[in-house]
Amino acid sequence: MDPGAWDALANPPQQPFDPFIAHAFLLALEQSGSVSAETGWMPVHVIAKNTDGQIVGAMPLYLKSHSQGEYVFDHGWAAAFEQAGGSYYPKLQSSIPFTPVAGPRLLSSDPTICSALIDAVQELTSRFGASSAHITFAREQETKSFKQAKWMQRKGLQFHFPNPRYADYEEFLATLTSRKRKALRSERKKANQDVDIISFSGNQLTSEHWDAFFGFYLDTGARKWGTPYLNRTFFELIGQSMAQHILLILARRDGQWVAGALNFIGGDCLYGRYWGCTEHHDSLHFELCYHRAIEAAIAMKLSRVEAGAQGAHKMARGYLPVLTNSWHHLPDPGFADAVGRFLKEETFEMRREQAACAALSPYRQSAAFTNEGDWLTVPQNDGEL
Repeated sequence: MDPGAWDALANPPQQPFDPFIAHAFLLALEQSGSVSAETGWMPVHVIAKNTDGQIVGAMPLYLKSHSQGEYVFDHGWAAAFEQAGGSYYPKLQSSIPFTPVAGPRLLSSDPTICSALIDAVQELTSRFGASSAHITFAREQETKSFKQAKWMQRKGLQFHFPNPRYADYEEFLATLTSRKRKALRSERKKANQDVDIISFSGNQLTSEHWDAFFGFYLDTGARKWGTPYLNRTFFELIGQSMAQHILLILARRDGQWVAGALNFIGGDCLYGRYWGCTEHHDSLHFELCYHRAIEAAIAMKLSRVEAGAQGAHKMARGYLPVLTNSWHHLPDPGFADAVGRFLKEETFEMRREQAACAALSPYRQSAAFTNEGDWLTVPQNDGEL
């Protein structure tokens, strides 16, 4: 598909720019070979055209042979379906590969076209002999379309930093309880003792920086999940096509890069994506991934930081619990009934966990941080996490 046509749908002028749905990002995944039939992510993107042949809608879509790299875990569903005699794979997945970030999946502002895109996915589920179709990390604005199509909703929990336009990091610190404020100052002092920390963006990024960061990425991947999803070519490609949307924060000791954190700059959000290191330094992970991200978002006047999946430890650094949305189409009625019962219980637990986390807020005053109804109001509290 023509890059301009895709981007006109994915990032229309009236909406904040989303770097992950951009043509350049998705193309880099495919051109690098990180996303392909061989890796279990076969692109089968859906395109909608009007009677004149003009492209009026689209949806990123992949035919998958596994459930890796999704961050909305359905391994239990797969096991149950196969124990009952079914074959869970292939399945269809509309998401940004390896990216647990909410964003547009139905690339159209027209409800009729959105409905047609959903119908097309359901038809493809049957055509490919897939067990199911999944839309993960969808925007809240897409809820009505999926509910009308009778897809099942699933809630998840992440931790985001809300920025009500702080003037600087110190103003943010002033909103925290005294103990949290002192703890963060102490943590940052430790992290900066033995290293120099430098941020790079745009034409400041060089192959040297990407070589160093890729080494960190490989180290983290080897320790966490065995085989990293992305290759060096992917990082080179986004460095060429998306440098203005990248913030790479590197730590150096004695002239050698020892740690780094990669962020993407959206129209109203800073997205923390990958971190790694070759040396252990006390609290350096927190400094690069959370504190520096908050500082950057405040300086760029962005409304929030999304620091990836999971991690209740982020709350002590000013991040708050936010619910995420996924949608699921399960054609088999018996399977759908069982998953539906599970989702009712899981949603209750997600909301209870969100409330429990919010009760441990590090903020000293209540504040009405809202985001499509899924931010909880920050309660007054001087408790410890």
